[in-house]
Amino acid sequence: MAKKQTAGRDQLGEFAPQFAALNDDVLFGEVWAREDELSPRDRSLITCAALMAQGLFPQLEAHMRIARDNGVTRTEMVALITHLAFYAGWPKAWSAFGLAKDVYGDAE
Repeated sequence: MAKKQTAGRDQLGEFAPQFAALNDDVLFGEVWAREDELSPRDRSLITCAALMAQGLFPQLEAHMRIARDNGVTRTEMVALITHLAFYAGWPKAWSAFGLAKDVYGDAE
């Protein structure tokens, strides 16, 4: 069983309780839990690609950590960023590589 997501409530629970509940219960509690449709690893790859393409780097860093925990290797993350550099933009790839180095370090 996957770890229950509480980031929404932890960070926005009092300020935006409905958004926090949707984040924790629907997005992560229901959508991410549909492992028969897409594995957490595949969802992580897709999510990181979407966030990089949009240049949403604070969220990308958090999702890179989730991706690492979901089994996405450093080699796979490097390949994802390199591939997207041609579609999303070279500067976004440079920024994403900075995050990936922080998240993955030298470990494989």
